[in-house]
Amino acid sequence: MNGQAAHRAIDAVWRIESAKLIARLATMVRDVGLAEDLAQDALVIALERWPETGIPDNPGAWLMTTAKRRAIDLLRRNKLRDRKYEEYGRGCALYTEDDITAESGEIGDELLRLIFATCHPSLSREARVALTLRLLGGLTTEEIARAYLVPEPTVAQRIVRAKKTLAAARERFGTPDGRALEERLSSVLEVVYLMFNEGYSATAGSDWMRPTLCREALRLGRMLAEAAPREPEVHGLVALMEIQSSRFKTRVGPSGEPILLMDQNRALWDRLLIRRGLAALERARGLGRPLGPYALQAAIAACHAQALTPEDTDWARIAALYEALSRTAPSPVVELNRAVAIAMAFGPAFGLQIVDGLADEPAMRGYYLLPSVRGDLLAKLGRMEEAKEAFERAASLTQNQREQTLMRRRAAECAAQAATGGPTSSN
Repeated sequence: MNGQAAHRAIDAVWRIESAKLIARLATMVRDVGLAEDLAQDALVIALERWPETGIPDNPGAWLMTTAKRRAIDLLRRNKLRDRKYEEYGRGCALYTEDDITAESGEIGDELLRLIFATCHPSLSREARVALTLRLLGGLTTEEIARAYLVPEPTVAQRIVRAKKTLAAARERFGTPDGRALEERLSSVLEVVYLMFNEGYSATAGSDWMRPTLCREALRLGRMLAEAAPREPEVHGLVALMEIQSSRFKTRVGPSGEPILLMDQNRALWDRLLIRRGLAALERARGLGRPLGPYALQAAIAACHAQALTPEDTDWARIAALYEALSRTAPSPVVELNRAVAIAMAFGPAFGLQIVDGLADEPAMRGYYLLPSVRGDLLAKLGRMEEAKEAFERAASLTQNQREQTLMRRRAAECAAQAATGGPTSSN
């Protein structure tokens, strides 16, 4: 295997295994910053050795063994300085490949326990989300910054400060219960939600989707539903992820190109996942409390899932649900989605009016979907030159190569339509 191919393979392995690796190491050393450093050390060793020796049959276990050995060495060197490390240095579990047994009453999954640890109340909400996405979602600081529409240095500073705070707090790596569970749950749900979103539509790279990240978020969501069965928003988030996951097979074409919702083959949507999602949504509703942001988004996804054809979609109901969502969790992104629904229900001119009103929002200035939606509405109104410019603007803002190709294709179509005076694109 040549060096370039080996590095691509190692990068793929790292994206799959890094979160589990860091979670296991954090359970051992009780320090998320140190756990990430040890995991990175194992990656460096893999980059040095695998191009010569080949990828191991079980690369995840190889990385884990290598990182554990470095952890053991470090704990041995530091045991005189740190009594806690001495305690773990004498532990048998440190020297084996076996999973570390969860403490009584805890959810038996290290990733989920790490999410609760990184959502410690001593951290700000922004720091909790940034740190957890970095460690568990495998997102870069750039990807997190784009997801939150904030400068990259701001995210980097949040992560560094969060690691220091947790190290000073000596956070216990277990799953809280009772009041502590309620206090952290909203942050945990937000992290799982953003993990799924990054997998569903990657902010950067050559792939439009990262299904492994979606599946991991869904798995964690299902575990949360077992841990907090009386929390409607947990079921709402699970419902949203189940329904969205049902479209995986239809969201990309044979060459990896994006296929938009209205062009997908709905006969290929996974009906089992849709049924699971609808059942989770009913559990959320059955708890008798007003629907929160995740349950409302799940209700919107259910409208699409229950429409056998694009023409059957109840866009008026979707617009009403987005109106409720804008009151519950107001944001420019929600307003942009509401504009799309209103355009579909009542005409593109009404949607365009809302979109143009978002142009001065600071958080939307670098958000590629704003000019993308605007371009689509302008095309439907026959304003092809303006639509072309909007799609070109969207292409310049996105870091995802598939999205760039799609936006440039839409711009070229609009330019051709403008030149010939033909009908508008309905894509």
